[in-house]
Amino acid sequence: MKGISKSFGATRALDDVHFDLKRGEVHALLGENGAGKSTLIKIMSGAIRPTRGTMNLEGAKYSPASPLEGRKMGISVIYQELNLAPHMTVEENIMLGQEWKACGFLRRKKMRQKACEVLRLVSHPEIAPDVPVRRLSVAARQIVEISRALLEKAKILIMDEPTSSLSGEDRHRLFRLIKQLKGQGVSIVYISHFLEEVQQVADRFSVLRDGKNVGSGQMEEISLDGIIQLMVGKKVREVFPRLPHEVGPVALAAFRLRGKRMQAEVSLSLHHGEILGLAGLVGSGRTEFLRALFGLDACHEGVLRIGKEEIALTGPRLRIDHGIGFLSEDRQGEGLSPGQSVADNITLSRLAPYSRFGFLRLGLRNKEVERWIQRMKIKAQSPGQSILTLSGGNQQKVALARLLHQEAKVLLLDEPTRGIDILSKLQVYQWMAELAAQGKAILFVSSYLPELLGVCDRIAVFYRGQLAEVRPVSEWNEQSLTAATTTGRTSAGLH
Repeated sequence: MKGISKSFGATRALDDVHFDLKRGEVHALLGENGAGKSTLIKIMSGAIRPTRGTMNLEGAKYSPASPLEGRKMGISVIYQELNLAPHMTVEENIMLGQEWKACGFLRRKKMRQKACEVLRLVSHPEIAPDVPVRRLSVAARQIVEISRALLEKAKILIMDEPTSSLSGEDRHRLFRLIKQLKGQGVSIVYISHFLEEVQQVADRFSVLRDGKNVGSGQMEEISLDGIIQLMVGKKVREVFPRLPHEVGPVALAAFRLRGKRMQAEVSLSLHHGEILGLAGLVGSGRTEFLRALFGLDACHEGVLRIGKEEIALTGPRLRIDHGIGFLSEDRQGEGLSPGQSVADNITLSRLAPYSRFGFLRLGLRNKEVERWIQRMKIKAQSPGQSILTLSGGNQQKVALARLLHQEAKVLLLDEPTRGIDILSKLQVYQWMAELAAQGKAILFVSSYLPELLGVCDRIAVFYRGQLAEVRPVSEWNEQSLTAATTTGRTSAGLH
C-alpha cells in the first residue's frame, strides 16, 4: 500500500500511509483508537475505497470493489465488532457465502462435516454446529468468526482484536494456530491493544497516529515503552494509577444469589470505596453473576441488598433507581443503542434533569452532554453525532459516561477495557481510581490479569460457575491467579 489517503468529508482519516506485508509474516498494526487502523484494513479488504493511493497484491495491481472481491483475492478479515448473523446457526455462519450445493440443493451433511472440521482445527469441537449464534457467549462467537475466516483458506488474514474476548488458554491456542498458518505461508495483519501479546506473536510492526505513519520496524528491536511512546506521542509514567481511598461500609451484598444462567449460588459483598476484581476463564460465571446482580437475567433464589435495604429481584429499572450501573462486555449488542446519537446514549438511563411537563429540553441536554464529551475526552463532533461513527474506544467512553451521568453508586463493569487503546485504558484506570476515592463501589470483570492486579483492592476468582476464592490483591500474583482460574484452587507455596 503506497500513499494511501482517505477523507470522510472534512475529516482526514488517513494521510499518505504506506504499509507492506511479506508472505508468511505477522505484521502488527498499532495505534490508538481513531488512529486510522480500521480505515486502513477496510481499504485492504475492499469495504471502502481510498481517496488517493495504490495497492499491489503479489505484484499485480489490487483495487477491490467490495469485500467479496477482496475475499476472492484471498483477503479475509476478522473484525473487532463481529459480523455474524445471530439468528443463523454456527454451521450456517461458518459456511456463509461458501455453501456446498448440488443440483440446486445444499449438501447439509458435507457442510456439517466441514464446519466440525474447522472447529476442531481451532480446538473448540464442543461448540455445537446446530446452535444459533445468538445463544453463544461473545468469546464463542469470536471462535466462530475465526473458523469462518480459516475456511476461506485466505492468503492474507487480518485479525482486529482477535483475543479481546478470549481466555488465557484460548489465546495460547490462537497463537499456536497463527504459528501454524505462518508455516503454511499465510500472511497476518494483527491488530491488538494487548501489547505484550503483540510482542509475542508479531515479526514486524507499524504504528499509526492521527492517520499518519509514525514508526515501523522489527518487533524484536523495540521495547514496550518504545511502542507506547510512538502510539501516544509521549512517555507514559504510570500504567496503573492508584489514588488514596478508604474502603467503607457494604454497598452491595448478594446472599446465595442464583440467576437463570448461573450454575451455582454465589454470596459476595462489595464495599463503598472498593474496587473488587472478578477473575476467571471465559464461561466461568463472572458475567452471569453480573447480569443477575443487575437484573438482566431473572434470579431464581437469593437475597440482594443495597446498603442495608433488601431489594426485590426484578428487572434493571429498579437496580438503576437504587444506584446500580452496568457496563456490558457486548458493546454493540447491549452496551449501546447503535441507532441513536451520542447524547441519547449518555442520557437514556437518566432523563429526569431535562424533562419538563413530559417534554425533553434538548438544548439543556446537549449542553450537559457537551460537558461530558469534554470531561471523558470523547472524540465526537457534536452531541447529535451517531454513535456508530465513533471509534471503539470512544464508544466505550460513551458507555462509561452513561453510568457516571446516571450517578451510579455501584458500578458493575464487564471487561471495560476490551478493544480500547492504551491511552483510553489509562483513562479508564484513572477514572476507576477517582471513583473509588469518591466512595463509589466497583465490581470489575477482566480477563487481563495485570490490570486486575494493578487496580483492584480484592480479587475474587470464579471457576466453573462457582466462586472459588476471594483475597486481598496483596495475596495474589499472576501465577496464583492463573492457578486459581484454571484449577479452582491455588497451589501450596504461592504468594
